[in-house]
Amino acid sequence: MSESAIDRLARTTPSGISRRVSGLSDRAIAWIFVTPTILLLLAVNIFPLIWTVRLSFTNFRVNRPGEAPEFVGLRNYSRILTDGDIWLTMQATAHFLFWTIALQVLIGFTLAYLINKKFRGNDLWTTIIVLPMMLSPAVVGNFWTFLYQPQIGLFNYVIGFFSGVDPSSFSMIGDVSLAPWAIVIVDTWMWTPFVMLICLAGLRSIPDSIYEAAECDRASKWRQFWTITIPLVLPFLMLAILFRGIENFKMFDLVVQLTGGGPGSVTELTSINLKREAFEKWRTGYASAYAVILFVTVFGLASIYVKALNKVKER
Repeated sequence: MSESAIDRLARTTPSGISRRVSGLSDRAIAWIFVTPTILLLLAVNIFPLIWTVRLSFTNFRVNRPGEAPEFVGLRNYSRILTDGDIWLTMQATAHFLFWTIALQVLIGFTLAYLINKKFRGNDLWTTIIVLPMMLSPAVVGNFWTFLYQPQIGLFNYVIGFFSGVDPSSFSMIGDVSLAPWAIVIVDTWMWTPFVMLICLAGLRSIPDSIYEAAECDRASKWRQFWTITIPLVLPFLMLAILFRGIENFKMFDLVVQLTGGGPGSVTELTSINLKREAFEKWRTGYASAYAVILFVTVFGLASIYVKALNKVKER
């Protein structure tokens, strides 16, 4: 009989270590394996968070390392919460979140519902639809920047045709009223496949026997959709909304790649504004307070949403 891997490991383990390990309880052994992960999380996540909270109560500037920071209490928080420009970026972020999530859920669920119906070329179309999600934001940003150029941009010609504007001198990302929608279109194109895959997993988790029982009761397709499909897929839809909401709240790279932070402040989301405060104006203490407010906002809303999601799953 061949020697197992466990037997070889036991045979090659030094006797001193073997005796010490054999005297440990299962709980102690578990802590030995878990402790490195806990220390790594403390170093990477918890310590920077505590340090950020500490800096938020000071006027520290990272570009002035020789200057001793002064404790300012809640002054940074008060200035942020009373700053009209901050609230404008919050509104821009809320607009971006609402429309991207609404479009991605609507289109993603529709695509998942259609793909779930078996037809010829199903796998091929699924692969094609998922392709945008596999690209990096830098590639997507460059690709769509070309599409929005005045000379060759397809969207510019379509909008210019209906609005009577010369498409050769018009660009969506340069127009104050259309720039936010240009970003919404790109993010929807890129991340709708993600929502589709989650919805598809939910649709394929529904047993066929439920639909067969509904057909025996002479329930119409429309009634089956609203009383079976939607309730059973709703937890997956809510999960997709949670993931996309958190990701879009901290959206940065794609917006900068497309617009460079312009035109004006209509596309300046909270993440971009935070970057300006921290790395352009070098107001580190102020930016730390801003980051803490954003963290508390996202964490609080996500906690409430997760409780609602759990209640839906328990039904």
